Amino acid sequence: MSRYNKPQERTWKNYLVQALVVTAAIFVIVWFLPRGDRSTMRFDVGRPWPYGRFIAPYDFPIFKTAEQLQQERDSIHAFYEPYFELRQDVVTRQITAFRAAFRERYAALLSHQYRTYVEGRLREIYERGVVDANDLQVLQLAGTQAVSVYHGTEAMTTPITQLYTEKSAYEQLLDVPDENVLSKAKLKQMDLNEFVTPNLVYDESRSQAAWEEMEKSLSPSSGVVLAGQNIIDRGDIVDEQVAQILESYSRAQASRQQSTKADHLSILGQVLYVAVVLLCLAFYFNLFRQDYINNSRSVLLLLALVLSFPLLTSALVRHTWLSVYIIPYAMLPIFIRVFMDSRTAFFTHTVMVLLCAISLRYPYEFVATQLIAGLVAIYSLRDLSERSQIFRTAFLVTGSILVTFMSIDLIHGRMLFADDTMTSADVSMYTHMLISGVLLLFAYPLMYLLERIFGFTSNVTLVELSNVNRDLLRELSQTAPGTFQHSMMVSNLAAEVANKIGAKAQLVRTGALYHDIGKMKNPEYFTENQLGGVNPHNFLTCKESAAIILRHVTDGLELADRHRLPRSIRDFIATHHGRGVAKYFYITQKNEHPDEEIDLADYTYIGPNPSTTEQAILMMVDAVEASARSLKEYTEESIGALVEKIIDGQMADGFFRDCPITFADIQTTKTVLKEKLKTIYHTRVSYPTLKTEPEALEAASSTEEASPVLDAKKEESYKGSTSK
Repeated sequence: MSRYNKPQERTWKNYLVQALVVTAAIFVIVWFLPRGDRSTMRFDVGRPWPYGRFIAPYDFPIFKTAEQLQQERDSIHAFYEPYFELRQDVVTRQITAFRAAFRERYAALLSHQYRTYVEGRLREIYERGVVDANDLQVLQLAGTQAVSVYHGTEAMTTPITQLYTEKSAYEQLLDVPDENVLSKAKLKQMDLNEFVTPNLVYDESRSQAAWEEMEKSLSPSSGVVLAGQNIIDRGDIVDEQVAQILESYSRAQASRQQSTKADHLSILGQVLYVAVVLLCLAFYFNLFRQDYINNSRSVLLLLALVLSFPLLTSALVRHTWLSVYIIPYAMLPIFIRVFMDSRTAFFTHTVMVLLCAISLRYPYEFVATQLIAGLVAIYSLRDLSERSQIFRTAFLVTGSILVTFMSIDLIHGRMLFADDTMTSADVSMYTHMLISGVLLLFAYPLMYLLERIFGFTSNVTLVELSNVNRDLLRELSQTAPGTFQHSMMVSNLAAEVANKIGAKAQLVRTGALYHDIGKMKNPEYFTENQLGGVNPHNFLTCKESAAIILRHVTDGLELADRHRLPRSIRDFIATHHGRGVAKYFYITQKNEHPDEEIDLADYTYIGPNPSTTEQAILMMVDAVEASARSLKEYTEESIGALVEKIIDGQMADGFFRDCPITFADIQTTKTVLKEKLKTIYHTRVSYPTLKTEPEALEAASSTEEASPVLDAKKEESYKGSTSK
């Protein structure tokens, strides 16, 4: 049985919560999924049709291409006449102003003939129309030939070449037919430009309506395909005309899906698809990883990762901002591999890719490339111990995506930088994949962010915490050197056990280094730190001594909080004694006061008992290593008996009932501890004493057969003893 799948009693409330979570996830994903054209036909002009015979299932128009429509718009633009309103009040106002000015300023200097000439020319100019210079420039740039000038209900077409601007109108006033009758110089004295102003005003609403009416006259289609008409057969070359018909079918299909019934069917299909995929993920965790779904932090992390990538993909597809290949999807398996395990990483990554693929029109290449990228990411991080490994992973993932996508291109006859555009691969896709490789490097800072938000601890952080030069461990080595050496010994032994039974070795190694940091508060009250044989417990009652011993757990938790150690490390501090009892002081108190009622709570650690395999390993190794120091002799029998006695006692006390450790794991732990302790505390051979010459002669004479040389066995034994 997997250690991640510890059987637990589950009530209907547990299943109800899971159902609500899955339902909410389905709703969120489907809500943001793009809807519309879901055609799966993919073809290239100039290449064979890869599917079977395609026969029109219903009548549909052959839509014109964007280029054809633009050409028709350009052709009708020459006949487009924007509307300008003729303002008669401008003419009356300007002529009246000229008469008043002439009467007041120029009547004494110029003859009545000048007034008559200017009035007549002003009426002619305004009758043809004066427009703003900017409006005329816009008309010329647009290629407009004429405008519709209207006053009231009447409209008249006027070529723009006949229209005046203020400048050309003023020049027209000075263009006298006969210099002998009228002098141009005298006309200039009257400042005639004061009486020239535009009387044609652009009517935007009427002009826009006229343009839309002309556009409506354009037919969006150039023909009709009838139901049952054969369009193309397998192996036929797709030419421009057939491609236009196929694109028209896709547009017609999309418009048919706009109907309420088709839209409801599309939503129903999306709901069923997402539900099936998410239920597969839910069944996986219920069958193989119950420990994760019983942990709210794990559930939140999984939901955040599984939902974020499909939503981001839907946003890119819906708004057509960028290619989806720019998204670093391999971040998900990286994070789950680091914080959970490889199998969960791959299964969750597969589910995420399938959820993202539903948003795409051509999902095959996407699914293939992203699944391979996820596998490469998981393989490259099977033993993460340095953050620099993220750079290697990003390089390998990017390379795998590029190679996979290139192989698919080659299968379809497309090559990079091909001379023929028909067989040339899309270079922009490879550019987007390279960008996603660069974005994958952001997994480095995001990993630290996820650790803080969800309370996980990566192997990288554990390696950094296990550095003995860190402030807290260095202080422990200086304040309580005996405890520090004990922690180092326990750390190495626990990691060895974890490697043997398949637990998290780095986690238990780091937890063991910090499990006794609370002893720094009162180091002299712990045997391993006492010097000179002075024991301060001799001056305390058993209850007071037990309180100090028990307090090293709470003191350790306070230090862990102050130094912001991860929750996983704090759990080792709290559980390494579980709900055990300080038996030495408890038994001593009972022996000294047999008639006194003793409260067991005063001698019991706050716990809790271990809840993970790693915490159970630390509890066993910590107790065995500490007790091994008190052995009078280190023999195979004494060490074996000690290990069996302590671990069997912990099992009898029920310390391991809440963690997924197995009897086989416990037996392996015993075996490893016996072997390692025998190696550490191996018995040394006693050196022989050199006898004096009389003693040697006496010993030789007392032997019936005195041999001048040692036999081979004794000589070998002697050499072995001296070499040690």
